[in-house]
Amino acid sequence: MKELEPLTSSEFELFRKLIYDRCGIKIEIAKVSLITNRLRRRLRQTNCEDFKSYYKLITSKSGSSELVEFIDALTTNETSFFRTATHFEWFKNDFLTEIARDKSLGKREANLRVWSAACSSGEEAYSLAMCVSEASLIFRDWSIQILGTDISESSLKKAKEGVYSERTMQELDQHRIRRYFTEVTENEFKIKPAVAHLVRFKNHNLMDVLSENSFDCIWLRNVLIYFDRSSKEKVIDNLVRSLSSGGYLVLGPSEGVYDMLGMLTRRSTFLYQKP
Repeated sequence: MKELEPLTSSEFELFRKLIYDRCGIKIEIAKVSLITNRLRRRLRQTNCEDFKSYYKLITSKSGSSELVEFIDALTTNETSFFRTATHFEWFKNDFLTEIARDKSLGKREANLRVWSAACSSGEEAYSLAMCVSEASLIFRDWSIQILGTDISESSLKKAKEGVYSERTMQELDQHRIRRYFTEVTENEFKIKPAVAHLVRFKNHNLMDVLSENSFDCIWLRNVLIYFDRSSKEKVIDNLVRSLSSGGYLVLGPSEGVYDMLGMLTRRSTFLYQKP
């Protein structure tokens, strides 16, 4: 395939509008080079000859999955297990202790629901499952449900497979690696069933309301940086709807939504609670 010229302004506007209408992500004009480069890769993957034919593909009924893969290529962040350790320390030491105490006081049933929103390839969801597993004596007879959602089917496929390279496991000590993974090749490790059974994965667009029962804790980190204010407000509204009374929302440092959380009580720089 010959090297294509950068997108024209009219072509860029077509793709930018499509991305925004599909998932609320607003691409700045300065990102035309980024869009062009990502498009070139997808053209090679799909054997499309030019931008026009690729646009025709992703706007067709049969091309919806390819549109999602293109959006995923634009927005995927580097991820790893236990990324931002202080968040997981709060979850394991404070949140799980509070949940167990409330059960002992008769304030709740023996069930726990946690949502990893925009979970990518599943590292965050499995990290949460490891925290729960390490408190297994307390939660032995509980119903534990950890949900990971993402718009990308390819990311969810990898999450369900649960096979990871050493690069994403830098924050894991050898004890956790031995306890929760089986080495499948020299540089690849697979999540063991004891952890995997705590987690399920589901396709979901954050711009839509999630059809699930409410959650005790929702994690949304390093995602909304790509959304404009209107889209962020819609996503936050959807998340708060899915949060149980007294439940917690865990946010990354770059979401830019802190002035949109007036309905929640701020507990720390990353933590908000629903009254």
